[in-house]
Amino acid sequence: MSEVEAEVEAPVETTEAAVEEQKTEAPVEEQNQPETKKEGPEKWGIAHIYSSYNNTIIHMTDLTGGETVAISSGGNHVNADRYESSPFAAMKAANAVVESTRTKGFTGFHIRVRAVGGVGSRVPGPGAQAAIRALARGGFKIGRIDDVTPIPHDTTRKKGGKRGRRV
Repeated sequence: MSEVEAEVEAPVETTEAAVEEQKTEAPVEEQNQPETKKEGPEKWGIAHIYSSYNNTIIHMTDLTGGETVAISSGGNHVNADRYESSPFAAMKAANAVVESTRTKGFTGFHIRVRAVGGVGSRVPGPGAQAAIRALARGGFKIGRIDDVTPIPHDTTRKKGGKRGRRV
């Protein structure tokens, strides 16, 4: 057994010596990363997405929210009323907004998603997620995504009366 132990220990010692030689011989190289070129100052905007169960509207403004850069509705891109709120119509509307804002020099935007709110639904419609995905694929930087659905603190009564809508 002593011969086997000697054979096992010998290769370990030679590999440790070889590793030490490689460490001393190889010079340490610093990798310089190429700097990214900026074409100018970044220009940010806000994409307001209103999504209900009847329509999806995408409204792009500057950072103050005062100046409209581009606006598009799902109803402009489909023929039937029942398809206005569909994810496909929202995606087409988002692509139209992306093309318009790209020509105006915007590089990034924040997204504000809004549902009907109030006494209506507080859940965004089916086109909201498709619109966000289409805006993200447009090549812009995305800052934050906020939900700005209006929620009443105390409100008027919902229609339908005391016992609700009777069918």
